[in-house]
Amino acid sequence: MLLFFIGLCVFEFTNSHLNFPHTKYRNSFNVSRSKSSSDYLTLRQHTESFFKPRFINPKAQDFYVNGSTIPEVNFDVGPSWAGLLPISNKTNESQQLFFWYFPSQSTEGINDLVIWLNGGPGCSSMEGLLQENGPFLWQWGTAHPVRNPYAWNTLANVLWIEQPVGTGFSQGNVTIHDEDELAEQLYGFLTQFFDVFMEIKNNLVYLAGESYAGYFVPYIANYIYSLPETAPLRLNLQGILIFDPLITSSLVQLEIPAVSFAHMHQNIFNFNASFLSYLDGQNKKCGYENYTQTYATYPPHGPLPIPSSSHTNECDIWATIFEAALRINPAFNIYRITDTPPILWDVLGFPGSFGNKQSPLYFARSDVQQAIHAPKINWTECAHTPVFVDDIDRSPPPINSVLPNVIEKSQRSIIVNGEHDFIIIAEGTRIAIQNMTWHGMQGFQMEPKTRFIVPEQGDLGFFHTERNLTYVELVLCGHMGPQFQPRASLQILQYLLGRIHSW
Repeated sequence: MLLFFIGLCVFEFTNSHLNFPHTKYRNSFNVSRSKSSSDYLTLRQHTESFFKPRFINPKAQDFYVNGSTIPEVNFDVGPSWAGLLPISNKTNESQQLFFWYFPSQSTEGINDLVIWLNGGPGCSSMEGLLQENGPFLWQWGTAHPVRNPYAWNTLANVLWIEQPVGTGFSQGNVTIHDEDELAEQLYGFLTQFFDVFMEIKNNLVYLAGESYAGYFVPYIANYIYSLPETAPLRLNLQGILIFDPLITSSLVQLEIPAVSFAHMHQNIFNFNASFLSYLDGQNKKCGYENYTQTYATYPPHGPLPIPSSSHTNECDIWATIFEAALRINPAFNIYRITDTPPILWDVLGFPGSFGNKQSPLYFARSDVQQAIHAPKINWTECAHTPVFVDDIDRSPPPINSVLPNVIEKSQRSIIVNGEHDFIIIAEGTRIAIQNMTWHGMQGFQMEPKTRFIVPEQGDLGFFHTERNLTYVELVLCGHMGPQFQPRASLQILQYLLGRIHSW
């Protein structure tokens, strides 16, 4: 989940789940070694047989979670390890991050480690585990958890981390000012994690996340790539994957493409002609009209300009559209614009644009906390207090700082955006990419057009790869890709891991 501040409004990011439509295939699956995208999944019936790694450090046993005793889950989710670890080896260290680790359930994934981070800043990665890509899911409006046939630990070891300090179960005073300090915190935590779970210390590592993790992931990756040879922990980082990421200013990813988005999805918004005409007038006045066609070309013709009127209140067109959409559809969801009433009940308390009352929240239950070795606190999906000093992240946008270097040093870097996401608009992400220079060239030289095909589902969007960067745009998908398009997202993960080389 992600907290996002726009003007005077505060929104919190959350997730949902789409079931695979063929009932007989709603169970677990194995992933084949085939390099062909047409048969990348071999589906099988679920068994209760799980791979359980052995860790020689006796401290690991303190974190072991019995997969058959998780409250409200009426099936065994397999072995896992969870709890708090400090961000340093200081004896008086009070800052600790909470994690939940699930080992790979495929033999080819035992040497790969995916680290997942939700956004915010200050939103819990337990939301990602429970409602996106974990081995069990409790989705909006459902009575109980279900198995996730698209769980990411079917492909690799997966580590969900609540960070930075102040997020979820994580403990300690907030002391960071920017992403470099955040990355240092996370690296310190990882040194402690791998001291306990040393058997996976040499895994190939992949960083993944969504939303504000568009800041987290590139800065953490850059920190890892910049470590000296004498660093206490050297990680074998291979690449990054960020879904619907904030990678530049909200002006670029929300305001400039907002009116174009409203026209593209007019069949959903259902605005009348006079309001659309008003939006078009404001769009032209603010300098947003035809911005993509004029500047974000393939290839681009130089640095993209910032519209001169963009700082005025009347140019907050995104908020104008959002307010109008809510009047027409009280359940309008900025994370997936196709949602309609009723607003569904959610065990984490955030099923759409606004929170709803739910008590107790799943991870605030004492029996859940006991099962996963979590502290006894009033857990919330997103922090109610800042996780940066003075509530300001002082880091420059990733496209202007660390992201180019990360792309250049990674085997593969992937950016994904959902077509129905209104909080990080896909067109804005494409504009951001066209204003970024990596490997000595600005933007993509060719327009993304290649169709993205998912077996058993079909054409789910388009993608393009140049100079180690892949962009994927998913149809029928909102802000949380692994939740709204779980099978497609798993296929993208398989590509990140190098299990397939094309789609």
